[in-house]
Amino acid sequence: MAPIIVNILISLLLNINLLNEEKAYTYHAVSIKKGDGMWSLLRRYNLNHSECNIDHFYELNGLKKNSYLHAGKKYKLPVYIYTYDSKSIRSTIGIQDWDKAVRIKEYNDDLLSRGLRKTDYKESKILWVPHNEISCVIKDEPEEEIVQIENKVTEEKEESYRNVVNEIYGNKYKDVAILDNSLYGKVFYVVSGHGGPDPGAVCKSCENQLCEDEYAYDVALRLARNLTQHGATAEMVITDKDGIRDDKHLKCDKDERLANGKKIPLSQTPRLKQRTVYVNRKYAKYKREGVQNQYLVSIHVDSRKSNHKQDVFFCHFRESKQGKKLAESLQKKFQQKYDKYQKNRGYHGHVDERNLYVLMNTAPPATLIELANIQNKSDHRRILIKENRQALANWIFEGLSDHALNESQEHVATP
Repeated sequence: MAPIIVNILISLLLNINLLNEEKAYTYHAVSIKKGDGMWSLLRRYNLNHSECNIDHFYELNGLKKNSYLHAGKKYKLPVYIYTYDSKSIRSTIGIQDWDKAVRIKEYNDDLLSRGLRKTDYKESKILWVPHNEISCVIKDEPEEEIVQIENKVTEEKEESYRNVVNEIYGNKYKDVAILDNSLYGKVFYVVSGHGGPDPGAVCKSCENQLCEDEYAYDVALRLARNLTQHGATAEMVITDKDGIRDDKHLKCDKDERLANGKKIPLSQTPRLKQRTVYVNRKYAKYKREGVQNQYLVSIHVDSRKSNHKQDVFFCHFRESKQGKKLAESLQKKFQQKYDKYQKNRGYHGHVDERNLYVLMNTAPPATLIELANIQNKSDHRRILIKENRQALANWIFEGLSDHALNESQEHVATP
Protein backbone atom coordinates (compact mmCIF):
# COMPACT_ATOMS: atom_id res chain seq x y z
CA MET A 1 0.00 0.00 0.00
CA ALA A 2 2.83 2.37 0.86
CA PRO A 3 4.24 2.61 -2.72
CA ILE A 4 0.73 3.27 -4.06
CA ILE A 5 0.18 6.10 -1.57
CA VAL A 6 3.58 7.57 -2.45
CA ASN A 7 2.74 7.47 -6.16
CA ILE A 8 -0.61 9.18 -5.52
CA LEU A 9 1.08 11.94 -3.50
CA ILE A 10 3.71 12.48 -6.21
CA SER A 11 0.98 12.68 -8.85
CA LEU A 12 -0.96 15.23 -6.79
CA LEU A 13 2.15 17.36 -6.27
CA LEU A 14 2.92 17.29 -10.00
CA ASN A 15 -0.63 18.35 -10.84
CA ILE A 16 -0.48 21.20 -8.30
CA ASN A 17 2.83 22.37 -9.79
CA LEU A 18 1.34 22.26 -13.29
CA LEU A 19 -1.63 24.32 -12.15
CA ASN A 20 0.68 26.84 -10.50
CA GLU A 21 2.76 27.01 -13.69
CA GLU A 22 -0.35 27.76 -15.72
CA LYS A 23 -1.25 30.63 -13.41
CA ALA A 24 2.27 32.06 -13.14
CA TYR A 25 1.86 34.56 -15.95
CA THR A 26 3.97 37.69 -16.25
CA TYR A 27 1.97 40.78 -17.14
CA HIS A 28 3.03 44.07 -18.65
CA ALA A 29 2.72 46.88 -16.10
CA VAL A 30 2.61 50.63 -16.70
CA SER A 31 2.59 53.79 -14.61
CA ILE A 32 -0.56 55.90 -14.81
CA LYS A 33 -0.42 59.39 -16.26
CA LYS A 34 -2.21 62.26 -14.57
CA GLY A 35 -5.87 62.30 -15.54
CA ASP A 36 -5.87 58.71 -16.82
CA GLY A 37 -8.81 56.44 -16.15
CA MET A 38 -9.30 52.76 -16.83
CA TRP A 39 -10.94 53.37 -20.22
CA SER A 40 -8.28 55.75 -21.51
CA LEU A 41 -5.50 53.40 -20.34
CA LEU A 42 -7.01 50.30 -21.98
CA ARG A 43 -7.91 52.27 -25.11
CA ARG A 44 -4.27 53.36 -25.44
CA TYR A 45 -3.19 49.72 -25.49
CA ASN A 46 -6.08 48.56 -27.74
CA LEU A 47 -7.59 46.48 -24.94
CA ASN A 48 -10.90 48.29 -24.39
CA HIS A 49 -12.93 46.38 -26.99
CA SER A 50 -13.26 43.23 -24.84
CA GLU A 51 -15.21 42.97 -21.58
CA CYS A 52 -12.94 40.04 -20.73
CA ASN A 53 -9.91 42.38 -20.73
CA ILE A 54 -11.75 44.95 -18.63
CA ASP A 55 -12.81 42.41 -16.00
CA HIS A 56 -9.30 40.94 -15.88
CA PHE A 57 -7.77 44.41 -15.41
CA TYR A 58 -9.87 44.93 -12.27
CA GLU A 59 -9.02 41.42 -11.04
CA LEU A 60 -5.27 41.78 -11.66
CA ASN A 61 -5.06 45.03 -9.73
CA GLY A 62 -7.48 44.18 -6.93
CA LEU A 63 -9.84 46.98 -7.94
CA LYS A 64 -13.58 47.34 -7.71
CA LYS A 65 -15.39 48.25 -10.91
CA ASN A 66 -15.19 51.95 -11.83
CA SER A 67 -12.43 52.57 -9.26
CA TYR A 68 -10.22 55.63 -9.68
CA LEU A 69 -6.63 55.13 -10.83
CA HIS A 70 -3.83 57.02 -9.10
CA ALA A 71 -1.21 58.97 -11.06
CA GLY A 72 2.30 57.56 -10.76
CA LYS A 73 1.12 54.15 -9.55
CA LYS A 74 1.87 51.05 -11.62
CA TYR A 75 -0.99 48.88 -12.82
CA LYS A 76 -0.86 45.49 -14.51
CA LEU A 77 -2.39 45.34 -17.98
CA PRO A 78 -4.21 42.25 -19.27
CA VAL A 79 -1.21 41.60 -21.54
CA TYR A 80 0.83 38.42 -21.11
CA ILE A 81 4.58 38.50 -21.69
CA TYR A 82 6.01 35.46 -23.50
CA THR A 83 9.61 34.67 -24.45
CA TYR A 84 9.53 34.51 -28.24
CA ASP A 85 11.03 31.21 -29.47
CA SER A 86 12.43 32.72 -32.71
CA LYS A 87 10.26 30.33 -34.75
CA SER A 88 6.70 31.59 -34.78
CA ILE A 89 4.02 33.15 -32.61
CA ARG A 90 2.00 29.95 -32.81
CA SER A 91 4.79 27.75 -31.47
CA THR A 92 5.66 30.36 -28.83
CA ILE A 93 2.25 30.32 -27.19
CA GLY A 94 1.13 26.85 -28.26
CA ILE A 95 -1.69 27.55 -30.71
CA GLN A 96 -2.57 26.45 -34.22
CA ASP A 97 -4.85 29.37 -35.15
CA TRP A 98 -3.18 31.32 -37.99
CA ASP A 99 -5.61 34.28 -37.83
CA LYS A 100 -5.04 34.65 -34.11
CA ALA A 101 -1.28 34.67 -34.60
CA VAL A 102 -1.68 37.39 -37.25
CA ARG A 103 -3.76 39.50 -34.85
CA ILE A 104 -1.13 39.13 -32.12
CA LYS A 105 1.63 40.12 -34.58
CA GLU A 106 -0.36 43.17 -35.69
CA TYR A 107 -0.97 44.07 -32.04
CA ASN A 108 2.77 44.09 -31.28
CA ASP A 109 3.58 45.97 -34.49
CA ASP A 110 0.94 48.62 -33.75
CA LEU A 111 2.25 49.26 -30.22
CA LEU A 112 5.79 49.49 -31.58
CA SER A 113 4.75 52.04 -34.21
CA ARG A 114 3.09 54.17 -31.52
CA GLY A 115 6.09 54.04 -29.17
CA LEU A 116 4.35 51.90 -26.55
CA ARG A 117 6.85 49.14 -27.25
CA LYS A 118 10.53 50.08 -27.44
CA THR A 119 11.72 47.04 -29.40
CA ASP A 120 10.40 44.62 -32.01
CA TYR A 121 9.36 41.29 -30.50
CA LYS A 122 11.65 39.36 -32.89
CA GLU A 123 14.72 41.34 -31.78
CA SER A 124 13.95 41.48 -28.07
CA LYS A 125 12.43 37.96 -27.89
CA ILE A 126 9.59 39.50 -25.87
CA LEU A 127 6.10 38.89 -27.22
CA TRP A 128 3.04 40.68 -25.85
CA VAL A 129 -0.26 38.78 -26.03
CA PRO A 130 -3.60 40.41 -25.09
CA HIS A 131 -5.58 38.46 -22.52
CA ASN A 132 -8.64 38.23 -24.77
CA GLU A 133 -6.68 36.30 -27.43
CA ILE A 134 -5.95 33.28 -25.25
CA SER A 135 -7.99 33.36 -22.05
CA CYS A 136 -11.48 34.62 -22.92
CA VAL A 137 -14.19 32.07 -23.49
CA ILE A 138 -16.87 33.01 -26.02
CA LYS A 139 -20.11 31.45 -24.90
CA ASP A 140 -22.41 30.13 -27.58
CA GLU A 141 -25.99 31.32 -27.21
CA PRO A 142 -28.77 28.71 -27.34
CA GLU A 143 -30.24 28.28 -30.80
CA GLU A 144 -33.68 29.37 -29.61
CA GLU A 145 -32.28 32.63 -28.21
CA ILE A 146 -30.48 33.39 -31.49
CA VAL A 147 -33.73 32.95 -33.41
CA GLN A 148 -35.44 35.34 -31.01
CA ILE A 149 -32.73 37.94 -31.51
CA GLU A 150 -32.90 37.60 -35.30
CA ASN A 151 -36.68 37.99 -35.21
CA LYS A 152 -36.34 41.04 -32.99
CA VAL A 153 -33.88 42.69 -35.40
CA THR A 154 -36.20 42.00 -38.34
CA GLU A 155 -39.11 43.54 -36.49
CA GLU A 156 -37.01 46.57 -35.61
CA LYS A 157 -36.01 47.05 -39.26
CA GLU A 158 -39.63 46.94 -40.35
CA GLU A 159 -40.71 49.21 -37.51
CA SER A 160 -37.94 51.70 -38.17
CA TYR A 161 -39.57 52.84 -41.40
CA ARG A 162 -42.73 53.95 -39.62
CA ASN A 163 -43.28 57.11 -37.64
CA VAL A 164 -42.43 56.88 -33.97
CA VAL A 165 -43.54 58.89 -30.94
CA ASN A 166 -41.06 60.00 -28.28
CA GLU A 167 -42.33 62.22 -25.46
CA ILE A 168 -38.81 63.42 -24.67
CA TYR A 169 -39.01 65.84 -27.60
CA GLY A 170 -42.09 67.62 -26.22
CA ASN A 171 -45.66 67.93 -27.58
CA LYS A 172 -44.75 69.83 -30.73
CA TYR A 173 -41.90 67.54 -31.80
CA LYS A 174 -42.79 64.15 -30.26
CA ASP A 175 -44.04 62.68 -33.57
CA VAL A 176 -40.89 61.68 -35.44
CA ALA A 177 -41.14 60.79 -39.13
CA ILE A 178 -38.60 58.13 -40.10
CA LEU A 179 -37.18 59.40 -43.39
CA ASP A 180 -34.81 56.53 -44.17
CA ASN A 181 -32.82 53.74 -42.57
CA SER A 182 -29.33 54.94 -43.51
CA LEU A 183 -28.02 54.90 -39.92
CA TYR A 184 -29.74 51.72 -38.78
CA GLY A 185 -27.54 49.67 -36.42
CA LYS A 186 -25.49 52.67 -35.29
CA VAL A 187 -25.63 54.11 -31.77
CA PHE A 188 -25.03 57.76 -30.88
CA TYR A 189 -24.71 58.95 -27.28
CA VAL A 190 -25.80 62.60 -27.10
CA VAL A 191 -24.63 64.24 -23.88
CA SER A 192 -25.70 67.77 -23.05
CA GLY A 193 -23.19 69.42 -20.72
CA HIS A 194 -23.78 70.04 -17.01
CA GLY A 195 -27.43 69.89 -15.89
CA GLY A 196 -29.29 69.38 -12.62
CA PRO A 197 -27.69 71.45 -9.84
CA ASP A 198 -24.96 72.67 -12.23
CA PRO A 199 -26.11 75.14 -14.93
CA GLY A 200 -22.64 75.36 -16.44
CA ALA A 201 -21.62 78.72 -17.88
CA VAL A 202 -24.04 81.55 -17.07
CA CYS A 203 -24.44 85.01 -18.59
CA LYS A 204 -25.67 87.05 -15.63
CA SER A 205 -24.96 90.39 -17.31
CA CYS A 206 -27.43 89.59 -20.10
CA GLU A 207 -30.89 91.14 -20.11
CA ASN A 208 -32.25 87.64 -19.51
CA GLN A 209 -30.04 85.20 -17.65
CA LEU A 210 -28.68 82.54 -20.00
CA CYS A 211 -27.66 79.08 -18.74
CA GLU A 212 -25.36 76.81 -20.72
CA ASP A 213 -27.14 73.56 -19.85
CA GLU A 214 -30.50 74.76 -21.24
CA TYR A 215 -29.17 75.68 -24.70
CA ALA A 216 -26.87 72.65 -24.88
CA TYR A 217 -29.84 70.43 -24.02
CA ASP A 218 -32.09 71.97 -26.67
CA VAL A 219 -29.50 71.47 -29.43
CA ALA A 220 -28.84 67.94 -28.12
CA LEU A 221 -32.55 67.07 -28.35
CA ARG A 222 -32.78 68.42 -31.90
CA LEU A 223 -29.70 66.39 -32.85
CA ALA A 224 -31.09 63.19 -31.29
CA ARG A 225 -34.36 63.68 -33.19
CA ASN A 226 -32.45 64.10 -36.47
CA LEU A 227 -30.52 60.89 -35.83
CA THR A 228 -33.74 59.01 -35.03
CA GLN A 229 -35.28 60.16 -38.32
CA HIS A 230 -32.56 58.26 -40.17
CA GLY A 231 -32.82 54.98 -38.28
CA ALA A 232 -30.05 55.51 -35.70
CA THR A 233 -30.33 54.69 -32.02
CA ALA A 234 -29.97 58.05 -30.25
CA GLU A 235 -29.24 57.73 -26.53
CA MET A 236 -29.95 60.98 -24.68
CA VAL A 237 -27.74 60.65 -21.61
CA ILE A 238 -29.20 63.68 -19.78
CA THR A 239 -32.96 64.29 -19.87
CA ASP A 240 -35.65 66.56 -18.44
CA LYS A 241 -39.32 67.37 -19.09
CA ASP A 242 -38.80 70.54 -21.14
CA GLY A 243 -38.70 68.96 -24.59
CA ILE A 244 -37.54 70.94 -27.63
CA ARG A 245 -38.31 74.63 -27.10
CA ASP A 246 -38.63 77.36 -29.69
CA ASP A 247 -38.37 80.22 -27.20
CA LYS A 248 -35.57 82.73 -27.50
CA HIS A 249 -34.85 82.76 -23.78
CA LEU A 250 -34.87 79.31 -22.21
CA LYS A 251 -35.73 79.31 -18.51
CA CYS A 252 -32.93 78.14 -16.22
CA ASP A 253 -33.97 75.23 -14.01
CA LYS A 254 -32.43 72.30 -12.14
CA ASP A 255 -34.70 69.39 -13.03
CA GLU A 256 -32.36 67.55 -15.43
CA ARG A 257 -31.53 63.96 -14.51
CA LEU A 258 -29.53 61.07 -15.84
CA ALA A 259 -31.49 59.07 -18.43
CA ASN A 260 -32.13 56.30 -15.89
CA GLY A 261 -33.84 58.79 -13.57
CA LYS A 262 -30.99 59.24 -11.09
CA LYS A 263 -30.29 62.71 -9.72
CA ILE A 264 -27.22 64.49 -11.04
CA PRO A 265 -24.57 65.10 -8.31
CA LEU A 266 -23.46 68.66 -7.56
CA SER A 267 -19.76 67.82 -7.28
CA GLN A 268 -17.99 67.76 -10.64
CA THR A 269 -16.09 64.47 -10.46
CA PRO A 270 -19.04 62.34 -9.24
CA ARG A 271 -21.23 64.07 -11.85
CA LEU A 272 -18.88 63.26 -14.72
CA LYS A 273 -18.21 59.76 -13.43
CA GLN A 274 -21.97 59.09 -13.24
CA ARG A 275 -22.54 59.80 -16.91
CA THR A 276 -19.42 57.98 -18.12
CA VAL A 277 -20.37 54.85 -16.17
CA TYR A 278 -23.86 55.05 -17.69
CA VAL A 279 -22.48 55.36 -21.23
CA ASN A 280 -19.92 52.58 -20.76
CA ARG A 281 -22.54 50.13 -19.51
CA LYS A 282 -24.74 50.92 -22.50
CA TYR A 283 -21.73 50.59 -24.80
CA ALA A 284 -20.91 47.13 -23.43
CA LYS A 285 -24.55 46.04 -23.83
CA TYR A 286 -24.72 47.14 -27.47
CA LYS A 287 -21.31 45.59 -28.10
CA ARG A 288 -22.58 42.22 -26.85
CA GLU A 289 -25.49 42.58 -29.26
CA GLY A 290 -23.06 42.99 -32.15
CA VAL A 291 -23.20 46.77 -32.63
CA GLN A 292 -19.87 47.93 -34.08
CA ASN A 293 -20.50 51.64 -34.70
CA GLN A 294 -20.97 53.69 -31.53
CA TYR A 295 -20.12 57.38 -31.06
CA LEU A 296 -20.43 60.03 -28.37
CA VAL A 297 -21.02 63.76 -28.75
CA SER A 298 -20.91 66.06 -25.72
CA ILE A 299 -22.49 69.47 -26.36
CA HIS A 300 -21.49 72.61 -24.45
CA VAL A 301 -21.57 76.41 -24.59
CA ASP A 302 -18.24 78.01 -23.71
CA SER A 303 -17.57 81.02 -21.49
CA ARG A 304 -14.85 83.53 -22.43
CA LYS A 305 -14.42 87.30 -22.13
CA SER A 306 -17.41 89.22 -23.44
CA ASN A 307 -15.46 90.69 -26.39
CA HIS A 308 -14.31 87.27 -27.61
CA LYS A 309 -16.20 86.09 -30.70
CA GLN A 310 -15.99 82.36 -31.06
CA ASP A 311 -16.93 79.92 -33.82
CA VAL A 312 -18.11 76.39 -33.10
CA PHE A 313 -15.09 74.22 -32.29
CA PHE A 314 -14.43 70.59 -31.43
CA CYS A 315 -12.31 68.70 -28.89
CA HIS A 316 -11.01 65.15 -28.61
CA PHE A 317 -8.81 63.18 -26.22
CA ARG A 318 -5.23 63.48 -27.47
CA GLU A 319 -4.65 59.70 -27.50
CA SER A 320 -7.88 58.73 -29.26
CA LYS A 321 -7.30 58.40 -33.02
CA GLN A 322 -10.99 57.64 -33.59
CA GLY A 323 -12.03 60.61 -31.47
CA LYS A 324 -9.76 62.85 -33.51
CA LYS A 325 -11.24 61.57 -36.79
CA LEU A 326 -14.74 62.20 -35.46
CA ALA A 327 -13.89 65.76 -34.41
CA GLU A 328 -12.22 66.46 -37.75
CA SER A 329 -15.26 65.16 -39.65
CA LEU A 330 -17.53 67.56 -37.78
CA GLN A 331 -15.18 70.50 -38.24
CA LYS A 332 -14.97 69.75 -41.96
CA LYS A 333 -18.76 69.76 -42.24
CA PHE A 334 -19.02 73.15 -40.50
CA GLN A 335 -16.33 74.53 -42.82
CA GLN A 336 -18.36 73.38 -45.83
CA LYS A 337 -21.53 74.97 -44.48
CA TYR A 338 -19.88 78.32 -43.79
CA ASP A 339 -18.25 78.28 -47.23
CA LYS A 340 -21.68 77.76 -48.74
CA TYR A 341 -23.89 80.03 -46.65
CA GLN A 342 -21.49 82.71 -45.38
CA LYS A 343 -18.75 82.89 -48.01
CA ASN A 344 -17.45 86.32 -47.02
CA ARG A 345 -17.52 85.73 -43.28
CA GLY A 346 -14.95 82.98 -42.95
CA TYR A 347 -14.97 80.16 -40.41
CA HIS A 348 -12.39 79.81 -37.64
CA GLY A 349 -13.68 76.75 -35.77
CA HIS A 350 -10.81 74.41 -34.96
CA VAL A 351 -10.07 70.99 -33.53
CA ASP A 352 -8.43 70.88 -30.10
CA GLU A 353 -6.81 68.17 -27.99
CA ARG A 354 -8.33 68.22 -24.49
CA ASN A 355 -7.77 65.82 -21.61
CA LEU A 356 -11.35 66.16 -20.38
CA TYR A 357 -12.89 63.52 -18.11
CA VAL A 358 -15.72 62.43 -20.40
CA LEU A 359 -13.46 62.27 -23.47
CA MET A 360 -10.84 60.24 -21.61
CA ASN A 361 -13.08 57.78 -19.83
CA THR A 362 -15.92 56.86 -22.17
CA ALA A 363 -15.60 53.76 -24.33
CA PRO A 364 -16.96 55.00 -27.69
CA PRO A 365 -15.01 57.49 -29.83
CA ALA A 366 -15.97 60.90 -28.45
CA THR A 367 -15.90 64.59 -29.28
CA LEU A 368 -16.91 67.63 -27.27
CA ILE A 369 -18.48 70.58 -29.10
CA GLU A 370 -18.44 74.20 -27.92
CA LEU A 371 -21.30 75.99 -29.69
CA ALA A 372 -20.56 79.62 -28.79
CA ASN A 373 -19.26 82.04 -26.16
CA ILE A 374 -22.20 82.62 -23.83
CA GLN A 375 -20.78 86.00 -22.76
CA ASN A 376 -20.53 87.44 -26.30
CA LYS A 377 -23.56 89.25 -27.78
CA SER A 378 -22.68 88.37 -31.37
CA ASP A 379 -22.45 84.70 -30.45
CA HIS A 380 -25.86 84.90 -28.77
CA ARG A 381 -27.60 84.85 -32.15
CA ARG A 382 -26.26 81.34 -32.70
CA ILE A 383 -28.03 79.94 -29.62
CA LEU A 384 -30.97 82.30 -28.96
CA ILE A 385 -32.68 81.96 -32.35
CA LYS A 386 -34.50 78.63 -32.70
CA GLU A 387 -33.68 78.33 -36.40
CA ASN A 388 -29.99 78.67 -35.58
CA ARG A 389 -30.21 76.01 -32.87
CA GLN A 390 -31.84 73.74 -35.41
CA ALA A 391 -29.13 74.55 -37.97
CA LEU A 392 -26.46 73.63 -35.41
CA ALA A 393 -28.19 70.30 -34.80
CA ASN A 394 -28.56 69.72 -38.55
CA TRP A 395 -24.90 70.39 -39.30
CA ILE A 396 -23.71 68.23 -36.39
CA PHE A 397 -26.01 65.48 -37.63
CA GLU A 398 -24.64 65.69 -41.17
CA GLY A 399 -21.06 65.51 -39.90
CA LEU A 400 -21.86 62.50 -37.71
CA SER A 401 -23.75 60.79 -40.52
CA ASP A 402 -20.93 61.29 -43.04
CA HIS A 403 -18.37 60.00 -40.55
CA ALA A 404 -20.37 56.92 -39.57
CA LEU A 405 -21.22 55.96 -43.14
CA ASN A 406 -17.61 56.44 -44.31
CA GLU A 407 -16.40 54.31 -41.42
CA SER A 408 -18.88 51.56 -42.33
CA GLN A 409 -17.59 51.53 -45.90
CA GLU A 410 -14.01 51.27 -44.66
CA HIS A 411 -14.94 48.25 -42.54
CA VAL A 412 -16.57 46.56 -45.52
CA ALA A 413 -13.53 47.24 -47.71
CA THR A 414 -11.06 45.89 -45.14
CA PRO A 415 -10.57 42.05 -45.24
